[in-house]
Amino acid sequence: MILVVKTREKLPKIQTGLYINGQWVEGSLEKKAVHNPATKEELIKVSQGGEEETQHAIQAAKEAFPKWSGMELAERVKLIHAIADKIEEKTEQLALIMTLEQGKPLKESRAEILTDSQNLHWSAEEARRIYGETIPAPNNHKYEVKKQPVGVVGAITPWNFPSNMIVRKIAPAIAAGCTVILKPASSTPLSAIAIFEIFHEVGLPAGVANLIVGPSSKIGKTLTDSNDVRKLTFTGSTEVGKMLYEQSAQTMKKISFELGGHAPFIVFEDADIEDAVETLVAMKFRNNGQACTSPNRIFVSKAIKQEFVEQLSAAVEKVTVGNGLDDVMAGPLINGEAVETVQAQVDDAKAKGAKVLAGGGPLTEGDYANGYFYAPTILDAVTTEMDIFYEETFGPVIPLIDFEEEDEVIKMANDTHFGLASYFFTKDLRRAEVVSDALEYGLVGINNTAISTSEAPFGGVKHSGVGRENGSYGIEEYLEIKFVHTKYPK
Repeated sequence: MILVVKTREKLPKIQTGLYINGQWVEGSLEKKAVHNPATKEELIKVSQGGEEETQHAIQAAKEAFPKWSGMELAERVKLIHAIADKIEEKTEQLALIMTLEQGKPLKESRAEILTDSQNLHWSAEEARRIYGETIPAPNNHKYEVKKQPVGVVGAITPWNFPSNMIVRKIAPAIAAGCTVILKPASSTPLSAIAIFEIFHEVGLPAGVANLIVGPSSKIGKTLTDSNDVRKLTFTGSTEVGKMLYEQSAQTMKKISFELGGHAPFIVFEDADIEDAVETLVAMKFRNNGQACTSPNRIFVSKAIKQEFVEQLSAAVEKVTVGNGLDDVMAGPLINGEAVETVQAQVDDAKAKGAKVLAGGGPLTEGDYANGYFYAPTILDAVTTEMDIFYEETFGPVIPLIDFEEEDEVIKMANDTHFGLASYFFTKDLRRAEVVSDALEYGLVGINNTAISTSEAPFGGVKHSGVGRENGSYGIEEYLEIKFVHTKYPK
């Protein structure tokens, strides 16, 4: 059960304004409340800005760009490392803020904060490895390839990972020498504010990073319309990503979008069933299924289906749901609309023949009535006739689908417009190579689901996005390539 407490009193002291040109300022729009999804309690009201504030931030970033990009590299790297160290130092405070506004368990929030620190340290060092190139040229000529920061960057981030999605964009951007305007999700602005407090404390120069909280339509349109904003990076739904893609075309921006996913999780007949079940449950209920990399379609070989379901059912029974401040595996969904969306998928599947093996509805009794909770759910006999086969599920639902042949399951796994993450379990080395090549996804996990790390590229294909984050590929997204041809005078 959930312990209902006055969570507002647990919220650390925090700024409530916008951050523009190194200053905390009030927005011109009416303040908006931030709520705890575990209790529906109002935590605090935060300033809101629109077109006017966004224009001011763009101008501040534009003016700061030549100074920041021209700073001695060692000094820029030192500042980014200092930010990383300060974030790690404040892990408990930042994790508490995230759990209060987003709902995920504290242990998940702590892990996300530590990933922030890792991303920043990696990006700081990667700034030292932005190498150019010299190309063999005719006598008396020199061919050079230079890499330079793209300029002012607009960044729009989601609520499901309200801290790391910010750092994964800002870290490589400022490491490359760019300046940034961030628009975080309206439902989880406190994690963003807390990070910007650290920017201010460490001494990041004014205008290098600017924070605008407010209506997505006004802020987003102002960023896409501006010729001074040369790059837009966005994580969110495919629907919104397509709109921003179209708007960005009018000013020919460089873009990198990480959009929706619909990850297949394939368990072949030779898989380690215990390992597959344990990994599935851990990944599926991470952030309560509210992740674009969450396993959404679980394909299980008929040869091992019965044993797999038995072990899965036992494991799901042990999943604890409650307030993220308590020691639980899964917290609440983000809001009432999320609960309704998950329930609509479950109802549609049931109406078309799916069997509910566990859960199947919201948790509303007793203290659960004070939040947006949904029972860990298993659906069996899922088919392509059901919405859940094609629609991304942002919630704690495991849909099971039978298969017999390797070619059959690859075809079903690829039967989607999405192409972000995919996973499969097998002991067959030939199959590992063949299936990883055949899956139409930007990320493939073989016998594991750890497909996000600071060192390696993260991103999707098809309708799941454009560009990559993390690793050397991530910082390249914030660079322009310039060719310089020198002819030496005789």
